[in-house]
Amino acid sequence: MTRQETISHHDKDEDAPAAKPRREPFSFKRVVKSLGPGLITGASDDDPSGIGTYSQAGAQLGYGIGWTMLLTFPLMTAIQEISARVGRVTGHGIAGNVCRHYPGWLLIIVVTLLFIANTVNIAADLSAMADATRLLIGGPAILYVVLFGAASVAAQILMNYRRYVAVLKWLTLSLFAYVAALAFAKVSWMQALAGVLVPRLTWSSDYFTTIVAIFGTTISPYLFFWQASQEAEEQRVDVTKHPLIDKHYGARKEFSRIRADTVTGMAFSNLIALSIIVTAAATLHAAGKTDIQTSAQAAEALRPIAGPFAEVIFALGIVGTGLLAIPVLAGATAYAVGESRRWPVGLARKPKEAMAFYSVLALSGGIGIVLNFTPIDPISALYWSAVVNGVLAVPVMVLLMVMARHKAVMGRFVVGGWLYWLGWLSTGAMALSVIAMGVGVLL
Repeated sequence: MTRQETISHHDKDEDAPAAKPRREPFSFKRVVKSLGPGLITGASDDDPSGIGTYSQAGAQLGYGIGWTMLLTFPLMTAIQEISARVGRVTGHGIAGNVCRHYPGWLLIIVVTLLFIANTVNIAADLSAMADATRLLIGGPAILYVVLFGAASVAAQILMNYRRYVAVLKWLTLSLFAYVAALAFAKVSWMQALAGVLVPRLTWSSDYFTTIVAIFGTTISPYLFFWQASQEAEEQRVDVTKHPLIDKHYGARKEFSRIRADTVTGMAFSNLIALSIIVTAAATLHAAGKTDIQTSAQAAEALRPIAGPFAEVIFALGIVGTGLLAIPVLAGATAYAVGESRRWPVGLARKPKEAMAFYSVLALSGGIGIVLNFTPIDPISALYWSAVVNGVLAVPVMVLLMVMARHKAVMGRFVVGGWLYWLGWLSTGAMALSVIAMGVGVLL
């Protein structure tokens, strides 16, 4: 880690313990407890709409698209770590820092687009969860939309913060359903490995559209806002912690924790995404079933190819990851709006202490439910949500990179070194994917 990335030499003495600490034995429970915003952020990246994108990619292009997971891993890890550092150093999320240091018009545009994109994404995820539940037990899908949406919002408002975070951590385990699904697929492991390690480009609009969709799914603005705000939230609820810009002690340890948490979360996210791509390639693509549009369609299509157990596992994963992703989407929206207005924010606050914050959260979830009662096609809505997310991601990432080097924001903890340049590389890659998406739309 370079000097620029962390702290100057005199801070080493400030952070140095008085005596050499006793080395504690390894404890899996302690390791899991130390994971938090990064793990939950990474897992929520594989939401039902993302599962649909990865299933479609594997079904259409086979093993050959697996290399995108290897490429996106360092890029998404860098931008998420920078987001987390901003939150931990300043004690505010991205919107909270924008409203304190940048023009108001910029804040309004960013927060408005985020609200629209996240709310439409909630609607699409609820639709996918309802369709998956209907596959499992039958019944009216619209009823499941209401139940899942109401349950997700109610849990955020009513549950104790620490207990709620623990529930989200447990929900990440639902994603292992996609690793289990590999057992029912006749995978050609040599082809799958070659697809990961050797990029094979096909010069067609469909191929580049799929790459753009994968980038838009793995690097999404709501993930930046959520992880930054959660780092600030974790600091607020822990009386032993303070924004690092105010009290520098412990910075090295905090940055190490953030890196480990973020790398773990993003690695987990990409492992699951790759499992979905490989499963779809080994089953749907191999059987010539390339017309997959949603995650629920992917689950249904697995039954005649890989058997009913594969369908059940796939469908259960959709429901589990939806229960994880919807709170993150609604929460990221509420944090962004609340911080932009300088309201009291935070899931650790009681509803009466942050009425406006929880109102925005409920409004975003409520509109997501209502959109499923309209003639709007969820697949079409998800497409436009991806467009908005892609367009929004680039200026937000540019803003985040500028913020990370702004001494008025970060003080002595401005981001530098390889992390800084990898963040810009991620921003450039996202910009290229948005340009490619725009060209595809025009053509």
